[in-house]
Amino acid sequence: MQEQINEKTVALSIKTAKLTAEVLQKAIRKMLNARKNKAPKQYKGKQTLKHLMKQNTGVSSMEITDANIKAFEPIAKKYGLDYSLKKVKGEEPPRYLVFFKGRDVDVMTEAFKEFAAKQLGREKKPSIRKALAAFKEKAKQMNQNREKVKNKDRGREL
Repeated sequence: MQEQINEKTVALSIKTAKLTAEVLQKAIRKMLNARKNKAPKQYKGKQTLKHLMKQNTGVSSMEITDANIKAFEPIAKKYGLDYSLKKVKGEEPPRYLVFFKGRDVDVMTEAFKEFAAKQLGREKKPSIRKALAAFKEKAKQMNQNREKVKNKDRGREL
């Protein structure tokens, strides 16, 4: 018990010409009142569903797939959304529900529009890795053809 009490310390700074018991008492009372009236911490961005529910604004939800979660987070951050992700258990492939504040419905709609446009843009773009693999295969075939031609030329010279 004594160790727990010793671990908790408080720093108090007072500017005064003469430090008396009365001044110290007033300063401590003021500090304790300030700690008592302190508002609870407001969470921003991604948070737990419990913290989102504590903000008393009503909650709405949308469904999102596993592959899209990481792509959604930067857009939500850009729009300043307070949201929570919850995994739906027992489903394959995994599904996630995105919970957000009820008053943020318009902002959420805009964020999802931008997110959907970004995803469609990615799907339309040709894959650089696939193109690179195709070019490597072509280069391999060309090298094999060169080897065949060199071997034929060597056979004629003998």
